[in-house]
Amino acid sequence: MILLDIDAFPVELKNGSVRNVGPADNAASAKLFDVETLTLREFGDRQAKIVATDNEGSEVQIAVDPEQVESLLDDAESLDGEK
Repeated sequence: MILLDIDAFPVELKNGSVRNVGPADNAASAKLFDVETLTLREFGDRQAKIVATDNEGSEVQIAVDPEQVESLLDDAESLDGEK
């Protein structure tokens, strides 16, 4: 299940196209629950891409720097050590 939280983000739907009609300083968040697959792969010259997919085919992609991946791995190690 994917949850989109779009606060004060006015859009226009016209002929199958979505266009932002509000100010450029909008914000949104996406949450993906019941992740079935999680992968990490190269993205561009210097980044990695984390791809999470649920059993309904919803997908979230996140492009990150290698340092951020290392930090995430450290966090996962810490969580494992707390068990």
